[in-house]
Amino acid sequence: MKKKLYINGEWMESEQYADLFSPYSEEKIAKIPQASEEQVNAAIDAAYENREVMASLTAYERAEILEKLVELLKENRMKAAQIISLESAKPLKFSLGEVDRTIETYKFAAEEAKRLHGEMIPMDAAKTGANRLAYTLREPIGVVAAITPFNFPLNLVAHKVGPAIAAGNTIVLKPASQTPLSAYFIAELLEEAGMPKGALNVVTGSGRLVGDQLVTSEKVSMVTFTGSPEVGIGIRNKAGLKKVALELGSNAGLIIDDGVDLDKIVPKCVVGAFSNQGQVCISLQRVYVHENLLETFTTKFKEATEKLVLGDPMEELTDVSTLIAGKELERAQAWIDEAEAGGGQVITGGKIDNNILLPTAIVDVSPHLKVSCQEVFAPIVIINPIKNVEEGIDHINDSKYGLQAGIFTKDISTAMHASKRLEVGGVMINDIPTYRVDQMPYGGVKESGNAREGLKYTIEEMTEMKLVVWNQE
Repeated sequence: MKKKLYINGEWMESEQYADLFSPYSEEKIAKIPQASEEQVNAAIDAAYENREVMASLTAYERAEILEKLVELLKENRMKAAQIISLESAKPLKFSLGEVDRTIETYKFAAEEAKRLHGEMIPMDAAKTGANRLAYTLREPIGVVAAITPFNFPLNLVAHKVGPAIAAGNTIVLKPASQTPLSAYFIAELLEEAGMPKGALNVVTGSGRLVGDQLVTSEKVSMVTFTGSPEVGIGIRNKAGLKKVALELGSNAGLIIDDGVDLDKIVPKCVVGAFSNQGQVCISLQRVYVHENLLETFTTKFKEATEKLVLGDPMEELTDVSTLIAGKELERAQAWIDEAEAGGGQVITGGKIDNNILLPTAIVDVSPHLKVSCQEVFAPIVIINPIKNVEEGIDHINDSKYGLQAGIFTKDISTAMHASKRLEVGGVMINDIPTYRVDQMPYGGVKESGNAREGLKYTIEEMTEMKLVVWNQE
């Protein structure tokens, strides 16, 4: 299957192609075009020259495009899920869940397109403001460059493309090199849904070549990026005065207080730790359990983990498959070995079998080891005992990341205290930190990012506020 670039409403071949392999079967599944510098510039120019076309669409028309996309995704639900599973090795059950969330995301975008408005300003509250009428408008920012990761190749594209369309912007999308098929599929569906030519452009290729051109182009008004802190910081440093929205890394922590019902909590923790092989920004990576519950929790967690079905991501019963690349398997294994050498006890998993890293839980891990202090992005979770909730809060805060955290407790005062003290963008009370629905403001502090996704909040980022003041004298 030979794919083509999507530029100015046309499907274009490239001079160079790269083979795309399935992470699980290691079979070649597609030939992906590698955009040249001229083709990236053509995509930027197409988006820039069609700004007025998108900006002139009414809220109704923008919402109609998004609503049609929703219907097309519903019709192609299984096909979209199979594309995700094929290119990313995400088990089909989770790919179907991602498609369902993507449908919701575009639906929310369609609804928010109709709620995009400014506000009245009470000018006469100022001494010199009498007889003046003032209001604000929200106008499209222009060209949005969207750079997306591999782990949610459909829904994290939706979190950038959906609000950009709702706000009346044009887009140049660079998907992750391993997962471009989902992005091209969305381009096909948006073309069918009536997206104006040039309003969405999809370019694949070298991150250095494509990404750098998008970030440094004077015709791009905003860069929205989801990925590693290192790349995100580089983007911000190169972007100049254009707006930059960064969703970066995490090592999400959970506190389990004494006296809670572990039978309800453990299944959530297993899903939170091992869904999509742990390749989730808010994957449950660190569990801090009250010492009175440690033995019971680890026993139940081990039992539940070892019931997970490992294998082919295209099979409906599979819970865990392989990581996105062989080098990631090697890295994850090295981190486990380091944790063991540092005194950690592997209670389940800890090795690679048939190209799959077994879901791994490690007890008593020192905070300076990589599986604790860095983003593991693999099916690995650490479990450490704590004497009280305060100690757990300190452990979670002792991190360069701050995306989301969770706490299970029966005490409302403890929950309130934790919600204030935890240095994160989102606190999940009586839930795992992996919980997310797509309209909520999602984002972090520290090296976890500088923006909030969630349709209403992203649209605010993707618009410029204009103030209008009428002198009525």
